[in-house]
Amino acid sequence: MEIAMKKTIYVTTAIPYVNAQPHIGHALELVQADVIARYHRLIGNATRFQTGTDENAFKNVTAAREKGIPTEQLVSENSLAFQNLCHSLQISHDDFIRTTEDRHRLAVHKLWRQLRRGDIYKASYQGLYCVGCEDFVLEKGLVDGCCPDHRKPPIPVEEENYFFRLSHYQSQIEDLIESGRISVIPSKRKNEVLSFIRSGLHDFSVSREAARAGGWGIPVPDDPSQVIYVWADALTNYISGLGFGQGDDWQRFWSEDTKKIHVIGKNVWKFHAVYWPAMLISAGLPTPDEIVVHGFLTIDNQKISKSLGNTVDPLEYVETYGADAVRHYLLRAVSPYEDGDFSQERFTGIYNADLANELGNLLSRLTTLCERAKYGQHECELIPEPPAGYTEALNSYEFDKAIASLWSIVSRLNRDIEREKPWESLKANDRISVRQHLRKWLSDLRCVGYWLEPFLPNASKKILEALGRKSVEVVEPLFPRVR
Repeated sequence: MEIAMKKTIYVTTAIPYVNAQPHIGHALELVQADVIARYHRLIGNATRFQTGTDENAFKNVTAAREKGIPTEQLVSENSLAFQNLCHSLQISHDDFIRTTEDRHRLAVHKLWRQLRRGDIYKASYQGLYCVGCEDFVLEKGLVDGCCPDHRKPPIPVEEENYFFRLSHYQSQIEDLIESGRISVIPSKRKNEVLSFIRSGLHDFSVSREAARAGGWGIPVPDDPSQVIYVWADALTNYISGLGFGQGDDWQRFWSEDTKKIHVIGKNVWKFHAVYWPAMLISAGLPTPDEIVVHGFLTIDNQKISKSLGNTVDPLEYVETYGADAVRHYLLRAVSPYEDGDFSQERFTGIYNADLANELGNLLSRLTTLCERAKYGQHECELIPEPPAGYTEALNSYEFDKAIASLWSIVSRLNRDIEREKPWESLKANDRISVRQHLRKWLSDLRCVGYWLEPFLPNASKKILEALGRKSVEVVEPLFPRVR
């Protein structure tokens, strides 16, 4: 196949709070971002993929107090759990940034000092603060007096903080989003962002009193009475992990020549599509190129959330069914843009139908036929052409459509085998016709195996290994059926 001109790609996830253990919603975002990174590496683009944990948030302090343990202990234990989740899901990240690291603190201070003179000012503020959102909320946005996401009433807060002059950048941010220079995907979210901007941008608080935060967080430069507020702090992770503030190496992946992709949830687009670009413009730095916004996973149509106490542990599913099975469900059965429901019944149904009965069964059938027909070694092109629609779907981050293009081949191959009945030809000692069929079938299966790598890396590896041996032999079932 013809390879397009190589690009430099930088993929990131949002960094979750570590006030509790990870849940299946975190797995969704990790897997989506991993597909993007793996795909770009597969087509030859220089790619860097970063994830991490947000450890300076006040809700981490609150959670530690509730447990009666030091905040440092809580964030270390829970950050390790997120790192273990990445490992279990076969996430191919190049770096895992913790916001309690020295390199992050250096970058946050560097960015603060680099902001345009006059964009940071100190003022008194009174408002309603949602601990779950780590943000001030407007009374008109409450539902029955509660935050609509966290179902808890906000707390009245009055204190003196540092503010960022977001209002100064309203026209610039609107132009960036409207023109597509910062592309917000899908268009539904772009329209939400534009509506928010056009309603009027207000300056936002970028610090908290150190005393109220229990002294936890990164101190404001030259003012230890204040700590830098979580969003001004956390968003900087996208460049702190690159080494911003410690030389110029960070520019390789944060420049106008790099395609910078943020993968985030629908509840944080305000910070990524409005606050973050404004801060970057103020500091004279490039803005992100694409912001890919996914929906929530739900149980009984309710958001899976630590604060609501209805979480699902993804590690339990990985241990029982394997990483590929969890990845497949999140990519195939969940819309990339809308909310999707998660249930044990649906998970096992899709596992048996797609993985055990279709893909796993196909590999077993073909390798068995190869052994019986004494097929030998399969000769194939180095890089097969991707299936129709695969590239277009991935370029628009429609993971379900991309994986469906692969499964259309899997389903067709299973139908072809049933129609041709090669086992009957083998009974008649007609190995030549069977080998002719196998040559085409194996080429198609190898195409599936090759382009499956971003989605199901373990299955991809096993398929390619099975078809790359000097003599194709029977392999064990990839996905044993479950009840």
